[in-house]
Amino acid sequence: MAYDPNVRASDADRDRVAALLREHHAQGRLTPEEFSDRLDRAFAARTVGELDELLADLPAIDLYRLPDAALTRRPRPVQGRGRRTGHPGRRSAAWRAAWGTWFTASLVCFVIWVLAGAHGYVWPLWVALPWGAVLAGSWITGQALRSEHAERSIGSGRLGQGELPGPGDDLPGRPGR
Repeated sequence: MAYDPNVRASDADRDRVAALLREHHAQGRLTPEEFSDRLDRAFAARTVGELDELLADLPAIDLYRLPDAALTRRPRPVQGRGRRTGHPGRRSAAWRAAWGTWFTASLVCFVIWVLAGAHGYVWPLWVALPWGAVLAGSWITGQALRSEHAERSIGSGRLGQGELPGPGDDLPGRPGR
């Protein structure tokens, strides 16, 4: 079908031109006054020819650019991964949250025990001690706070945080090639 500037513009056409004008304004090609004027004219346009006139003196740009080369498709080595010495993650937010949850739950159990009369048998210890022992053991040995699935994915060379899948990467729910 040949291009006809007299064809009626759709809302999607107007939105596309508005997005292009916003991008040109953000890149400094349009002053705020020019941008406002052209945006008003874009939403009032009736034909695709009127919309094209608004972009005639601006270079063509692609709103859907591919990611640049700074994004990697393969895992990068992370310093300290796999080491158990130094325990750099002991003061992480995950550990603070784990210890805070343990402390809060233990405190609630002890308060309930005290309010119930605090009779000889100290049942809150059955909550606080095993949980605290497991948490302390993990903290002392430097075990990471992550799920088994995440450990397998990272340990097997699969995608890590902030990485894009490559053409041959197997993704969950998608069979490998």
